[in-house]
Amino acid sequence: MKIIAMIPARYEASRFPGKLMKDLAGKTVILRTYEATKQSNLFDEVFVVTDSDIIFNEIISNGGKAIKSKKEHESGSDRIAEAIENIDVDIIVNVQGDEPFTKTAPLSKLLQVFKNDVEKEIDIASLKFKMDDLEEINNPNNVKVVTNENDFAMYFSRSPIPYPRDASKAVYFKHIGIYAFRKEALLRFTKLPINLLEAAEKLENLRFLTHGFKVKMVETNQIAIGIDTPEDLEKANAIFKNEK
Repeated sequence: MKIIAMIPARYEASRFPGKLMKDLAGKTVILRTYEATKQSNLFDEVFVVTDSDIIFNEIISNGGKAIKSKKEHESGSDRIAEAIENIDVDIIVNVQGDEPFTKTAPLSKLLQVFKNDVEKEIDIASLKFKMDDLEEINNPNNVKVVTNENDFAMYFSRSPIPYPRDASKAVYFKHIGIYAFRKEALLRFTKLPINLLEAAEKLENLRFLTHGFKVKMVETNQIAIGIDTPEDLEKANAIFKNEK
């Protein structure tokens, strides 16, 4: 089974423009993410796929592998699909470019899903993390996921789901934006139109569900730190400083 990691990377970002090229403890955010993914030793190859010459040159000049997108894309998955169409691969892991603290253990658990899936029933696997802080639960930047008894995703939302009519029974999971796709599922997904739910919440994972893809969620206890704001970058720099 050939497994590769793809890191989609746009230079522009509505909440924090140019964030992937910001300094994070002496290296750019995107380079930190690329190096963390490589250091997991789980992948046959790791690529950054980008629409930006600046990001492309940053990775290449530091000895990494990058692919330049040929056209504009609505989502990271669309960008990756274009890049892998002619690559011989079985499983593609989409690692978010703004999550430089990617660790080996959760990625390994994610890939184990496919190794155990003898019948090839699972199209996509992704990660979830239990949330307890009310402010984090209500933050629309944190995407929430609810699953069935077998840990298949039922819905994703920026809203806090489930609604806590009985607060003692409400359990919340944050969706961590790392996906693992079968190649056929990814190529099929990107040929489907954006639907109303995806357009409303700006969440491509809702396209998976409305078109019947089976999305297996894997729980992890690793706190994923995404860099969506300048404040997030400050926190990330503090973490690197404390790790020294």
